Amino acid sequence: MNVVSRLYLNTLRALALMLALAGACHATPYIPADGRQVVERLPSRANPVQRELQQLRAELSKNPNDVTRATALAQRYIEQARLEGDPRYLGYAQAALAPWWTLPQPNEQVLVLRATLRQGTHQFAEALADLDTVLARDSGNVQARLTRATVQMVTGDYAGARASCMRLYSRAPQLIVQTCLSNIGSVNGDARASFDKLKTALDQHPDATPEVRTWVQTLLAEMAARLGDDANADALFKQAMAGVDPDSYLLGAYSDFLLDRGRAVEVTRLLKDKTRIDALLLRYAIALKALRSDDAAIQADSLRLRFDAAMLRGDTVHQREQARFELALRGDSKTAVRLAMLNWTVQKEPADLRILVETAAASGDAGAARTALDWIAKTRIEDRTIAPTVEKLRAMKAPA
Repeated sequence: MNVVSRLYLNTLRALALMLALAGACHATPYIPADGRQVVERLPSRANPVQRELQQLRAELSKNPNDVTRATALAQRYIEQARLEGDPRYLGYAQAALAPWWTLPQPNEQVLVLRATLRQGTHQFAEALADLDTVLARDSGNVQARLTRATVQMVTGDYAGARASCMRLYSRAPQLIVQTCLSNIGSVNGDARASFDKLKTALDQHPDATPEVRTWVQTLLAEMAARLGDDANADALFKQAMAGVDPDSYLLGAYSDFLLDRGRAVEVTRLLKDKTRIDALLLRYAIALKALRSDDAAIQADSLRLRFDAAMLRGDTVHQREQARFELALRGDSKTAVRLAMLNWTVQKEPADLRILVETAAASGDAGAARTALDWIAKTRIEDRTIAPTVEKLRAMKAPA
């Protein structure tokens, strides 16, 4: 994989992982009833990845202030968090950067990695500050520019994100630039053209690495689903699933697509061994409920304990998933819309808009309805998956 492609992949995938699995960091302690029960199988030391990480840790332990080794180890931890869906690796990454974590002006590598980790806890302003520091020193830093575009996209600053993407021309490969731009255009009134341009760019780059190809296919599948092009979306999701081992973001996105189309059985097969991750347990429980499974209540209760424990600690990065849990599994639309509104103040991705729309309609909350409708009018986002519910909001005639 070329350097720029690797940086881009790490940037977007790490962010997707952190946002999708925020709740996974906050699970309540589990105490088995039987001391013989296997709680978790630790990675084998014979595993090549674990051997690599062990070697990097050993090298860093000899000189904990070696910034080159520390950043290399932190980067590998972030990559492994994406691959395994294990948020503990993100904590290991921060620990590797401990000597520089609180410094106002560490080197550029540390700043970009710190920004990547900070965005995972919704410290978006702090992440942008780190990235601005990097770009003030080196305006051509591709990873910082891409990370900045991603944070701006998530927080709804589409003009800023587009400007960041445009600054990548002549600095990044054409597929990377087009992905950056299409990702924004797809939620900002240019959905069909953004899909077509990105699909053409991918077709023109058969040499793209499997990792990059899978990520672009995932984005294209999500775009197609929002456009109501189910056949294309399904085909693209299947291509992405077949390309490399699917990460938790892809698993969650495909599960949502399947749930929307009444294919809950496929979701249970897909996620039955992935429930350690809260976001995937949520989708698994919703699928079980759709199938009227006796296990649905058990899985929902397990998820409730995890969310309750997080709330007791004051953690808020899981609010989107918790709002969906309250609405879909507990039927508490009032609590759900409150959480959806709190989440909306922080991030504004299509999934955040969707839960806001759905909870507003279910609860009859005029303020939430007005917030959602104003955003839809402002951005001109096209999303067939929420169109019927949006019409319900319009029928509510929320006061201006």
